[in-house]
Amino acid sequence: MKIKIGTRGSKLALWQAYHIQDLLEKKGAETEIVTIETKGDKILDVSISKIGSKGVFTEEIEEQLASGAIDIAVHSAKDMQSELPDGFELIAIGEREKASDVLLSNNKNLDLNNSNLKIGTSSTRRIAFLKKYYPEVSTVPIRGNLQTRIRKMEEGQSDALFLAYAGVHRMGYNDQIALEMDVQKFTPAVGQGSIAIETYTSLSSEKREFVRNSINHKPSEIAIKAERAFLKKMQGGCSVPIFGYAQVIENQVVLKGGIISLDGSKFVVSESQAPITNPELAGESLGKYVLENGGAEILEEIRKEQG
Repeated sequence: MKIKIGTRGSKLALWQAYHIQDLLEKKGAETEIVTIETKGDKILDVSISKIGSKGVFTEEIEEQLASGAIDIAVHSAKDMQSELPDGFELIAIGEREKASDVLLSNNKNLDLNNSNLKIGTSSTRRIAFLKKYYPEVSTVPIRGNLQTRIRKMEEGQSDALFLAYAGVHRMGYNDQIALEMDVQKFTPAVGQGSIAIETYTSLSSEKREFVRNSINHKPSEIAIKAERAFLKKMQGGCSVPIFGYAQVIENQVVLKGGIISLDGSKFVVSESQAPITNPELAGESLGKYVLENGGAEILEEIRKEQG
């Protein structure tokens, strides 16, 4: 059986694709990796929210899936929009890496109350959390792959970078981590730390089953399903500072999530849980609570500000 794997071409995306390739080949498949450039890879001089949040890192890859040029696509789960286009689905979630955010810096004694400190990030969620908890700190927009961001930091554009632990760890930059953020305070983006496998309906049931059996990590899948159901209920894209983090505890999935205004001044957060047999229920009930308790107003304000 030969499986064609589609991926973005960055070093991190390729690391993820090679990891999936290894899992498939260990089970006996022949594989081929196909690199695809996306809109989000081409446009690096503006923020994701300005490009438009839907399919920024997935649209071109989905075209290749639909045409049959590739069998599966390997994505960072956090890049996936909450509602996939017709005919597409996620059939497997890889085992989740630690989901926390980190600050990467050559200075291991960062003072987050220092008004001269410049932190590089283009994430609306990370910027909003910094404004809420450390208003003295200033942020500068830095995009590009991890190596590009580190080069920009070393050139003096920022003193530190605000990133996901998973990418930093997978690229071998653990020694540059100055601070790891608490997931209860700096709750990550939905899906952060997970690899998602997307397919199109035309994929044969034999390949579909093989891929799922080779890759899927059930506890991670349960958590991601809860988080994605929350994101879907909130109707938020990756440019809206919505956050959610679920964990499987015994036979329940426990989800903490919410929304924060762009300036960090308004914040709605809560927690819900559901049986692991119906993780989406946790996401839907949390989304309903957040929207009814101030989240809808925050969402409306964000959409107006982002134009």
